[in-house]
Amino acid sequence: MKRVFIALFSILCYTSCQEEVILNLDTLEPTPVIEAVWTNVPNINQVMITTSREYYDNTPNEVIEDAQVSIRNLETGRIANFVYNNQLRKYLPTNNQIGQIGHEYELSVIIQDKAYISTGVLLAPPTLDSITYEFKDQRVFRDEGYYLTLYGDIPFEEDNYYRLRVVKNDTLLNRRSDYLLFDDTFGTQILNRGFELGGFTFEAGDRVRLELFRLNKGAYDYLSQLVGLLFNDGGLFSPPPQNPVSNIKPLEHDGSVLGYFMVSPYIGASVLIEEEE
Repeated sequence: MKRVFIALFSILCYTSCQEEVILNLDTLEPTPVIEAVWTNVPNINQVMITTSREYYDNTPNEVIEDAQVSIRNLETGRIANFVYNNQLRKYLPTNNQIGQIGHEYELSVIIQDKAYISTGVLLAPPTLDSITYEFKDQRVFRDEGYYLTLYGDIPFEEDNYYRLRVVKNDTLLNRRSDYLLFDDTFGTQILNRGFELGGFTFEAGDRVRLELFRLNKGAYDYLSQLVGLLFNDGGLFSPPPQNPVSNIKPLEHDGSVLGYFMVSPYIGASVLIEEEE
């Protein structure tokens, strides 16, 4: 009986002594958050500008609607001006202007007389050849469903930083586990061998579009740190949450800025999953 009492007391103590701990984080003034995308195709190029909020604040970020936004081609001097779209709540380039492969670009954002800049090179794209799919039964670590495999080629010896986005039935999959980032740490044959999207399952009738971006290192590092932040559960063994390091910098002032400037070629491929007989 004594042993039973000790075991029961231990369980009660464990369950009743747990206490939620709220981290005492520094309070900072609202900071501009700039998310800019510049590619060689229309309908993707955009700039979103909001203000930061506290870590425990669940209210939506405030959108900045009166900024001056432009992207300049450092090779030709041509400037693409952006205008704010009230419906989409983002800035879009006038006349659907796009970038050119091999050219370097400079982002300029002016908010209340404070300027922020960033640069990036629009690198050449890899090759996408085909997408295959196969139905697989449920296993211990695998759900039942159709799995996609992407084939192509990466011929570059440097600047191999990539993001793959998955769009299912016109909806971008953007949960924390949906960020697919990879580099050439394990070589550049990933597409030649066939890159299976192991974390995604699909059903017959789904239309899937894969979008591949080749990034500059600064944008890749930002997204990698963002994924790490999204997976930070705030537990005892997790590091304190920290904002990703932006590749955008204040120009001639001491202000701070968050976000990133992504300059990248765009290549996409789509497939309609048909039920296997």
